[in-house]
Order: sequence, then structure tokens, then C-alpha cells
Amino acid sequence: MKKRFSHAAAFISALTLAGTTAYAVSEYTADDLKELSSALLGETDFKDGQDLTGDNVIDVYDLIKMRESFIAGTGEFSEQVIGITDSNTKYIGRNIYDKDKITWLVQSGSAVEFKVNAKSAEITINGDGHTESDEKYRPRYAVIVDDEIILDELLSEKEKTVKLFEGNTARNAVVKVIHLSEANNGAVGVSSIKVNSDAPVPVAPTAKKDLSIEFIGDSITCAYGVEGASQYEGFMTSTENFMKSYAYLTAKQLDAEYSAVSYSGHGIVSGYSSTGDAVTDSLVPDYYDYVGKIGSYKTPWDFSKQDNDVIVINLGTNDNTYCSKDYEVRGEEYAEKYAEFLAHVHEMNPDAYIICTVGTMGCTEMYPYIEKAVAAFKAESGYDRIMSYKSATHTQSDGYGSDWHPSPVTQQNSAYVLADKICQALGMESSQIGLNVAADAVFSSETDDTANMSAYYSEWDNSYHITTVDGGDKIESIQAFVSGIDIKKGGKYRLSFKIETSDGAEIPFVIRSKSTGEVIFEDTFVGTGTKSPYEKEIESAVTAADAEIVFSLGGTNNLRMSIHEVKAVKFG
Repeated sequence: MKKRFSHAAAFISALTLAGTTAYAVSEYTADDLKELSSALLGETDFKDGQDLTGDNVIDVYDLIKMRESFIAGTGEFSEQVIGITDSNTKYIGRNIYDKDKITWLVQSGSAVEFKVNAKSAEITINGDGHTESDEKYRPRYAVIVDDEIILDELLSEKEKTVKLFEGNTARNAVVKVIHLSEANNGAVGVSSIKVNSDAPVPVAPTAKKDLSIEFIGDSITCAYGVEGASQYEGFMTSTENFMKSYAYLTAKQLDAEYSAVSYSGHGIVSGYSSTGDAVTDSLVPDYYDYVGKIGSYKTPWDFSKQDNDVIVINLGTNDNTYCSKDYEVRGEEYAEKYAEFLAHVHEMNPDAYIICTVGTMGCTEMYPYIEKAVAAFKAESGYDRIMSYKSATHTQSDGYGSDWHPSPVTQQNSAYVLADKICQALGMESSQIGLNVAADAVFSSETDDTANMSAYYSEWDNSYHITTVDGGDKIESIQAFVSGIDIKKGGKYRLSFKIETSDGAEIPFVIRSKSTGEVIFEDTFVGTGTKSPYEKEIESAVTAADAEIVFSLGGTNNLRMSIHEVKAVKFG
């Protein structure tokens, strides 16, 4: 992790002062604010003249003084047109500022974000040649003011003005313009903001977040078809929404900066192939060093612009259309090229933790080759801040987006899991929100000396099956365990499973700490003769990293019980 300023709370307060007191006209600029903020974060050195309070110490109080000096109004309102640049706005993702003084939001999720102090404000949006494309393929973007989406549309004009707000009194607002579709379908431009303000510096960048994540991927990362009506609907930019991508949702959950490099249909050794032949013009490694892939956007990316803490690589789904024809040979080719790409990503981001995954749309056959690539990279580089995990494959119950792509439910579930993986990687406390904390649970059973039974586990559907022969003397004579569940004190969980057993059979169960025996929850399941669902919301009064569910089914001979789909999803 990057060095952080210790007085973080005071720092945030300094950046969000409302400016209700009158001060003299500022001698400082937005660049001065950024420089002092960066120095306090330990990213740059302090400079002469930054001790504004005259106490011979440069600290957060100097930042407060600087911030106050230009957010406060003078009482003299005037209209100003201010160009959008990286000095007065925060650039998010890979953007380009061109000779025409337009900032182009190129990649999925690329954005500008800033604070504005004014009675009224409007922003100029610009379009490139893709505004003349078929309406299905024009860039999609959104304008957000104080977390409210005021505009979400396909860009169909070369230039247009969007009113942000207006009123009779000055207002402090946070504005964000974000590219929702992907780089393959053009960019979204922002060039200026017009304000009626009495603030000496009415537009300033929002504060930089502590954590920064880069996502490298394909259509899954782009959120291809996430708003599609069904899996039978084809691609349209109007159904591609990066704010519903697992990447955006992960960054939001962790309050992190993000950047994406993602292209639909692309891979490591081959893009999507309908014939099984390699498609070599759709390889992400070939374009990773550029802002974008098409036209003037294919300019070298300055990696110093974003100091990433984590890099997430989600590539292999499209490669599978090529590798599946001969895994033995082509899988090895994929692993070799993947390892080479890992080395390059590490070279460009030498301090970042790298996380590799695949599997959201299936294609889990590629995962062993990712593991092989990771092992090869670690052996060659000696760098061990890297991990891999297999993404949960989307299901029919979660729904599908266009062309069988992930639905909003799947994208959100993927974000929950990835956020937890990032916390594990960086040693951060995970909220576990959205996680099935029983996902890796282990099934087992035992009897006392009076009972006899048989049991087996089915890996195919993660189910456990017990048949009692002699039920023994009491209900506890035979017990089935679902162990390895991490429960947090005060956590709220949605417990669910399905059990198939005899009609009317009563199966008491408890959730308890395996080490202390302390009971967290208890209930009784009553069989119906068919596979029946059970669901309850529970809240734990204790922390039990070794929690287990214990089903008691002794005392009855020749009883059959099958346990399916055990989940304990944390929701609060």
C-alpha cells in the first residue's frame, strides 16, 4: 500500500469544507491544492510556501487554510467558462487531453470528477466520429450530480451542453461524467464547464482515494449486455453499463480509485473464435500499453498517472474458444503467454498485488493454466504478491444478459467475492457483505457406539447424503456437520439450504462455534418427502471463525437425508 497521511479524517474534512465563511480572494490555484494534498499523502515532496499557518510545520491545517481561501464566496457573481483539465478535475481511468482542449474518456468507466461552487453550472459534452455510427453502437455515458444520475444516454452529437443545476444561491456539488460503454465503440469528450459563481476557484478536483485498482479484462469487465432483455438479445451499447460491472462495484465497495483496460472479445492468445482458429488481432497484451486501441486513442499510456495497489486480470473466456480445440497444446501456449503478460504487468506496476481469475461465464478449463502461469511467473520473478481464484460461474437463477453474458446479479456477486479477495491480499478487514461464508464448507458425519449409518459426498452438486441403519439411542447418536463457516459478531446472515428426507421427519440443527460449543442459532427442519427449501435470517452475538452447522438425525432407523445448496450469505 502507498504511504498514507496519518490524520486521514482531518484531511477528508479539509477537502469537503462547505465554504460558509467569507475570506479574501484566493492567492492559490487548484494545482496548489493538488500539490499540497499529494505532499500530505506522502506521494510528493513538500515545497516552499506551503506552511500557510506560519507554525513551521506543514500539516492538514495548512490544507484547510488553503481550501478555505478559495472555496469561500466574494459576493460578486459572474459567469466563467472553465476548461476541463487534470489540474481542476480528477481523472478516473485512461483519458486523453487533445490539442482541441477536449478530455476524452476512452476506456470503460473512464471519467472526470470535480467539485463545483456556483449558482448554476453546465458542462459541454463532445462526441467523436462514433456519434454517426448505427444507433446500436454509439458511446453511452452518464452525468451524475451529487450521486444522482441526471443524464444517461447514447452520444449522438459532436457537441452538446448539459445543465447540471441552477438556482438563486450558491451550491457546492460533486459532478461526475462517466463513459459507460467500451473503448471499441468510441470515446466521450468533456471540454468545459460554465458557471455563475462568486468563488475565486469555482471548480476543483475531488479528493484522491487511498486504494487504487486496475481491472484488465474482456466483455465481462466491460459489462457487455448487463442490461440486456435476455440471453437471446445481441450486443448494443445501450445495454452495456460499466457502473453495473463487477469492476466498478468492487471499487465502490472498497471505496477505491479504479481504472479499466477492457475489450469485448479479446484474450491472451486468441480473441473470440467461431472457427477455433486463433484470432490474433484481439489480444489485450498488444494494447495494454496504450490508452485505447482505435484511431487517435492508440497513444502510449503514462503509467505514472496512476499508482495501482492492485491489478485484477480476468482473461481467458475468449481464449477458450481457441484452446478448447486442443487443451494439451493450446492450453500450454495460453499459460506461456499469460506468464509473459504477468511479467509485463508487474514491470509497469512494480508494487501492485496481482489477482488473476476466470470462470464467470464458465470456461473453467482455463483455470489450471492460469495457475500454471502464476507459478511460472513467481518462479521467474521471485515476486510472490500474486494470487488466483476461480470465479463462481453464473447460473440460470441469477439470469443472463445479452449473448449469455453476466446479469446484474452475477456482476454484483462477483464484486462481493473479489472485494473479499482484495482484502485478503492486502491484509484488510473484509466486510464479507454479499459473501456466502459457507461456500467452502466441509461436510462430515459421526456416530456414537449405539448407531450405524452410511454417508457420501457428491462433488458434482456439492451435496451430502446420509442413510441411517441403526439410529442409536438418542437424537445426537448420528450427526452431520457442515464445518468451516466464518461468522462475525453482529453479522446478519441469510441462512438457506435444501433437505430431502421423509415426510414429517424432524431434523433439529444448531449453528455453533466448533471450538467453544457456543450456540449461535438453533431450529428444526421438518421433512416433506421431497427436496424442500429452508431459509432464515439470523444475527450472531458472537464471532466464530470455526462455526459449523450440526444436524442431529439419530434415534430413527432407516432414515435418509440429503443436504443441498448450503448458504450463509452475509447481508449486514
